[in-house]
Amino acid sequence: MRSFTCLLILALPAAAAPDGAKLYKEQCARCHGDAGQGVKRKYDQPLAGDLAIPQLAEQVWKTMPDGKPESLTKDEAAAIAAFMSEAFYSPAARERNKPIVPDPARLTVNQYRHAAADVVGSFRGGTNQWKDGGQGLKAEYFGNRNYGNRQKERTDPTVAFDFGTNPPTTDGKYDEHEFSARWSGSFLTPESGDYTFAVKSDQAVKLWVNGEVVVNALVKSGNQTEYTATLPLTGGRVYPIRLDFSKALQGVKDKKPKPVPAFVRLEWKRPHGAMEPIPARYLSPGWVPEQLVVGTPFPPDDKSLGWVRGTAISKEWDAAVTEAALEVSAYVVRHHEGLAGIDPKTPLDKRAPKLKEFATKFVERAFRRPLNADLKQAFVEKQFTAANGDAETFLKRVVLLAMKSPRFLVREAADTLDAHDVASRLSFALWDSGPDNELLAAAAAGKLKTKEDVRKQAERMLADPRAEAKVQSFLLHWLRLDHERDLGKNAQLYPGFDAAVVADLRTSLELFLDEVVRSKDADFRRLLKADEVFVNPRLAKVYGVSLPDATGFRKVTLDPGQRAGVLTHPYLLSTFAYSEHSSPIHRGLVVAKGILGVGLKPPQEAFSPLAASEHPTLTTRERVALQTKGANCQTCHNVLNPLGFPFEGFDAIGKLRTKDNSKEIDTTGRYLTKAGEEKLFKGPVDLAHFLADSPEVHEAFATQMFHHLIQQPVRAFGANRTAELRDSFAKSSYNIRTLAAEIAASAALASGGR
Repeated sequence: MRSFTCLLILALPAAAAPDGAKLYKEQCARCHGDAGQGVKRKYDQPLAGDLAIPQLAEQVWKTMPDGKPESLTKDEAAAIAAFMSEAFYSPAARERNKPIVPDPARLTVNQYRHAAADVVGSFRGGTNQWKDGGQGLKAEYFGNRNYGNRQKERTDPTVAFDFGTNPPTTDGKYDEHEFSARWSGSFLTPESGDYTFAVKSDQAVKLWVNGEVVVNALVKSGNQTEYTATLPLTGGRVYPIRLDFSKALQGVKDKKPKPVPAFVRLEWKRPHGAMEPIPARYLSPGWVPEQLVVGTPFPPDDKSLGWVRGTAISKEWDAAVTEAALEVSAYVVRHHEGLAGIDPKTPLDKRAPKLKEFATKFVERAFRRPLNADLKQAFVEKQFTAANGDAETFLKRVVLLAMKSPRFLVREAADTLDAHDVASRLSFALWDSGPDNELLAAAAAGKLKTKEDVRKQAERMLADPRAEAKVQSFLLHWLRLDHERDLGKNAQLYPGFDAAVVADLRTSLELFLDEVVRSKDADFRRLLKADEVFVNPRLAKVYGVSLPDATGFRKVTLDPGQRAGVLTHPYLLSTFAYSEHSSPIHRGLVVAKGILGVGLKPPQEAFSPLAASEHPTLTTRERVALQTKGANCQTCHNVLNPLGFPFEGFDAIGKLRTKDNSKEIDTTGRYLTKAGEEKLFKGPVDLAHFLADSPEVHEAFATQMFHHLIQQPVRAFGANRTAELRDSFAKSSYNIRTLAAEIAASAALASGGR
C-alpha cells in the first residue's frame, strides 16, 4: 500500500527533463560543431566513440563546457550525452549516418609471403607439417670424424653440449680424439621477422637452414668459435634444419696428443628475443622439404584502425610485388624439375606436357580456383607459344603473370561469392594464406555451403601452425605487446634485470598463452584469473621463487593471492613501466583499450611524466593524479587512472611491493560500466576477476579477434554482428578456439562481405 507522502509526490507535476539538443547547441557546439565534427584547432577531432551513455555523461560533466567543467548539472550532462549518442557519437549513429562497407582488400605483407610459399610448397607436399613437434631434433652420433660408423641415434631436446674430453654418449665405441654428430629435423617459427642463428663450437661445424648452407666452418682457421647468420622467416611455418659437428684428431698422426675438450651449441635470436639455445618446443625430429622464403622488403601495411589492413596500393607496394614476383619466378625456374616432377633425364623436346601441367596447376593455386578455358589460354597456352618452347622463358612468363595478377594479389572479388570464395575467405582468416588441397576439394565438391560445413573445416584448420601463430599474434596484440619496446631498467635499482631476463619473461607469457589456448576448454576467463606463472631458474632468482637450478620453465604460484592472469604477469607489468618507476597510465591504457575496448583518442600534446625528484614526497599515484587533474586530461584519464592504479603494488619490473616512496601503496580503483554501475576495486585481483566475467570485455575481445582475423570492420558485416559474437562466445563457455572458428566460418559465408 502506498503511503500518503508517495501519493502527494505522484500528484505533483514532473519536472521537465533537460533538452539535450538545446544544451549541446548552447554549451558544446561552438567547440565541437553542430554534428560533433570539430571546429577549433584545439577540438578538431570529431566526437565519436563507443562509450555508453552513462560513461559519456560522466565525461561531459567532468570536461564540458570549455573552461567551466562541472558547471552543468549531472542531469544536464546526461541529457547532452543522450543527444550526442543518438545524433552522431555512438557506433549505431555513425552507421546510420554513414554506413560502413568492407574495404577492398589486397594481400598484406604476411599474407603475400604465406601465400607465395604455399603455392610453391603445394608441389612438394607436407611442406608445413609439424609432426612430433616440441620434442627436439633427431641426433646421430658417429665413431669417426666423417659421419661413418654410427653408434647411437636418439632425440635431443636441444643442442647445447659441453663434451669435455669425453665421448658424446655413454653407449658406443668412440675414439676420444675424433667423433662426429648430426642433428636434423625441422623448426617452427612462432612469429614473423628476422631470425639470427648461431653455432658456437671449438670444432668443425656446418649448418643448413631451409636447405641452404648458412654456416660453413668445416675447415677451421684461427680461434673463432661463434658463427651467425640472419634470415627473414614467416611466423607459423615449419622449416628444415641440419647441423653437422666433427671433432678431428689434432696433432701428429703417429703420435696422438692428449685429448682436447669439445663443445657445440645451436642457438637463435627471435625477432623479440635474446640469443638462446633453440627450445625443444620449436623443434621436431621430423624432416620437411625446404620452403620458398620471399625476402623482398615491402612497405608496411596500414594499422591506423588498430589492425593490419591491406588497403593502400602505392607505387612502393607495386614495386615490391613486382620484385617479389621476379624472386618467385627465379626460384621456380631454379627448382622446376623437382616441382613439376620432371625426370632430369627427360629430353627437352618431350617436357612440354609436364611443363604445361605444372604451369596450369601453379596458376590455379595462385588464383585459388580452377582455370576456365579462357584463363588457361591466356596464362598458359599463350605464354608457351610466346616462349618458343624455351622452358625457362615459359615458366618465367607464367609465374610473373600469375603473381602480378589481381586474382592473386586481391583476396576475393567483391561482387561474387562462390564456393572458392568461401574457401579463400576461410583460409586467409585462419592461415593468412590460400586454401590447401583439402579445402579446395571441399569447394569443388559443394561441401562449403552450410555453416556446419565451413565450421568443420575451420576446426580442422585451427590445428595448423599457421592458425596457432595467428591466434598467438592476436593475443599479443590484444595485450598491446606486439610492438618492439624498450624494457631497459635502471641497473642500480633493478640489478640482474637484463636482456636475458626480458626474453625469459616473454617466453613465460607465451607458454601461458599457449597452455590456455591449447587446453580442452580454451577458457578465455583463465587468461585473466589464473594465478600461475611460468618461471625458470633465472626468473626465479629475480622474483624470489625457490626453484632448482637444473629445471627449465616450471609453472608456480608467484606471490599467492596477489596476482591474477596476464595483467599481473611480470612481462606485461615491466613493459608498461618506466626505467625507474611504474606507470599507472600505461597499465590503465592496456586495460581500457585492450581489455575493455574503450575508444580513447591519443593526447593532443606529448608530455613527459612529472619527475619524482621534483616531487620527493609524492607517490607515483599522487604524481599521476596531480599531472592529469585538468579538465582536458580528464577526458581520458578519468578512465585510465582508476584502471591503472590497482597495479601500483608492482614496481617497474613487475615485482611485488607494499610501499612507494616510503608510503603505503593505495591499490584501489574504479570503473563506470556501460550500464552506469560504478565498480570499485581493492586491487589487481579484484579488477581482473571483474574483467574476466564482464560482458563488455567479452564483446571487446570478440570484436578485436574479428578485426585481427578478418581484417575488416565488424560493423561492415551487420549492425548486430558484435552482439551476436558476444552471445556466441558466451554460449561456448568462452572457448577461444571456438570463437575463432565462429568468426572465420560466419565471415566466410557472409553474402557480399556482410
